[in-house]
Formats: sequence, structure tokens, C-alpha cells
Amino acid sequence: MQVVKQEINRKLLHLLALLIPIGIFYIPNIPGSSSLIPITFLAFLLLGSFVIETLRFRYESIQKIYFGCFGSMLRKEEKKITTGSTYFFGAAFICSILFYDAPHISFMSLSLFILGDAGAALVGQSLGKIKIGKKTLEGSLACFFLCIAMFFLFPQIPLLLDGWKGSVPMPIILITSFSIALLELVPLKITKNLIINDNLAVPVIAGIMMERLYSFF
Repeated sequence: MQVVKQEINRKLLHLLALLIPIGIFYIPNIPGSSSLIPITFLAFLLLGSFVIETLRFRYESIQKIYFGCFGSMLRKEEKKITTGSTYFFGAAFICSILFYDAPHISFMSLSLFILGDAGAALVGQSLGKIKIGKKTLEGSLACFFLCIAMFFLFPQIPLLLDGWKGSVPMPIILITSFSIALLELVPLKITKNLIINDNLAVPVIAGIMMERLYSFF
């Protein structure tokens, strides 16, 4: 129960990250604004997070302050490794650049990951029985179906899909949702010792897939 409570606190914090895709999409739509504003903000956010991570690894006093503020929302292993939030800031920064002319893709890929990952963790830790590595099948299914549901909500968000004629083609919905659930479940190994953090990889890969698939469907 303590683990589930900790994960709930963690995911509630992650929900605040929804402000990032909202900013990436809507700030450029403000008269006199541009896509450079969220890109610049994310660059400073990523740099600041990286500096804090570096300092807390080097200085025990900063580590204590850091865990005093965020300890209830962090996993034990994150005391010695970079937190998922820093990787997510990196993913948001990359998406804001890759999809500079298509901020709706950044919005969808980042939002899908934030909520899909939260659903997978909470269902997996509270109801999961079938283990697949460190994750569960139940959690992955929750992620898959939650992503599908979100795709059907996206057309209701003002302006979001104007460039895609107000909807997302069904093949893109299914392929992207399955890919996010799979990447959340299976670590993305480049080599034996090099694993790309899912907070960084999933939003970027999902965005690239949606962009490429749309030209076919």
C-alpha cells in the first residue's frame, strides 16, 4: 500500500507536467508570440534540472534538501540516478524542436506519455498480477486503452487538430497507442549497458511515428 501511495503522489506531480504540452501548443497561437518561446523556456528548464541533478550527486547537503522536498514522490533508486523528470524535460525540448511546425504532435505525444505512464504505474502496482520484467501486463493494457481513449478526446480540444481536419486516423490511434504501451513495458536497449530512459524515448518516438504515419493515412 505504501508503494501505491508513493506512486500516486509521484503521478500527481507528473500531472503538472501537462502544462508543458499545453504551453508548447497554445503559446505560439497567442498573437505576437512564436514557437521559440516554449523552446527557450524548455531549454532553461532542462538546463536548470540538469544543474540541480549534478549538484545533488556531488553534495550531500543538496541531496538532503532535494529529497526533503521531493522524497515522497521519488523512487529509492533515484537517489543515485537522474530522475525521470529531467529526462521528460529533455523529451519535451526535443519534441518542441522536431515538431516546430506541428506543435499539435508535441501536445499529443507528451500528453499520451504523461497519462499513459501514470495509468500503467497505478494499475500495475495496485492490480497487476502478470509480471513482465519489472512491469505488469495489466499496467500495459491500462496504458494502451487509456491512450486510445485520449485520442478520441483530442478532437474536443480547441484548435488542436485543425491541421488534421479535426480527427486522428484510426490506424494512427491503434499503432501509436500500442507502441507507447510496448515501449513503456519493454526497456529500449541500445547495448547491454545502454538503456534509453522511457521518459525521454517514448514521447519522441511516438511523435515521430504520428508525423510519419499521417502522410500514409
